[in-house]
Amino acid sequence: MAVRTILHYPDARLREPGKKVANLSPELRQLVDDMAETMYAAPGCGLAATQVGAPWQIFVVDCAADGEPSDLRVFVNPEILTTEGAVTSEEGCLSFPTAREDVERAEKVRVRAQDQDGRWFELEAEGLLAIAIQHEYDHLQGVLMIDHLGPLKKRFLHRKMLRRGEAYAPGPG
Repeated sequence: MAVRTILHYPDARLREPGKKVANLSPELRQLVDDMAETMYAAPGCGLAATQVGAPWQIFVVDCAADGEPSDLRVFVNPEILTTEGAVTSEEGCLSFPTAREDVERAEKVRVRAQDQDGRWFELEAEGLLAIAIQHEYDHLQGVLMIDHLGPLKKRFLHRKMLRRGEAYAPGPG
């Protein structure tokens, strides 16, 4: 396993939708393992393949609270079947370091996906797990957290991320 580099906004690759996975090759299984290790190292509770520059419809989430055992879940070729209700909560994103924004999401979701062994499953989720699933699913469509914000907050966050990128850019020489 290896920790991969997480792409940061405004990297254009974050806007590229993921491609369907035809079969879980050994390379894609390694990607899943690397994604989990990268997510834990960040630390975060979710990570999409597109966030590490891999163009696949895969994401991982682990919403276990501190001190609880890991609850790693792998979603390959996910599809959100139904949504219910609405809830606004503060979200962060590993591609937007240090940013925290209020985002409205469905309160409950039903998702269909394949696991890391290619077996199909359906899952009903609510709370943090539902939010994480929607957030990571958005990444696979090329939709980012910033897209859920109003014009003023969007402009502010965009500028903040540009300044952050300049601060971490290598200097001349």
